[in-house]
Amino acid sequence: MRRFALYGLGLLLASAIALTYATSSRAKTAGPVSHTCSVTDRAFIDGAKTNVDAVDLWGQQYLDGDAAPADVAAEAARAAKIVGATSPTDPSLVQTRTLLMAMFTAYGKAMEQRAKHRDASDHILQAYGLANFAHDVLLKAEPGLARRGCDVLPLL
Repeated sequence: MRRFALYGLGLLLASAIALTYATSSRAKTAGPVSHTCSVTDRAFIDGAKTNVDAVDLWGQQYLDGDAAPADVAAEAARAAKIVGATSPTDPSLVQTRTLLMAMFTAYGKAMEQRAKHRDASDHILQAYGLANFAHDVLLKAEPGLARRGCDVLPLL
């Protein structure tokens, strides 16, 4: 049992390190991020909010016993596909898009594991970690995006 816990912790730490490396820019910037608020940025924000809410609703229905885990997994896969089809132009929203797609995918994998009566904790932890990273990106970008007319508060 202890060995599995250590493997799980190691996997979680490796995922966090890999995600941090993958989502942080290695390029030197000349200054602060220049935010945009294009039509596609607004469409991304609206679509992301809708899909986060939809997956949250399906997850709640699963917890209440009103939805099967396979149904929730399918909804998470649809959400990842829909969010992946968006084209935000703001650098922070592009990063958030990548994180949300990975979050929905991890959550879907967790629900697939639950459908097979297997342990889903690693995937759930990964999904929550990705959600926290996305939250941090949006929180940092919120003032600049708000100045341009994009309200990301509904995603926070």
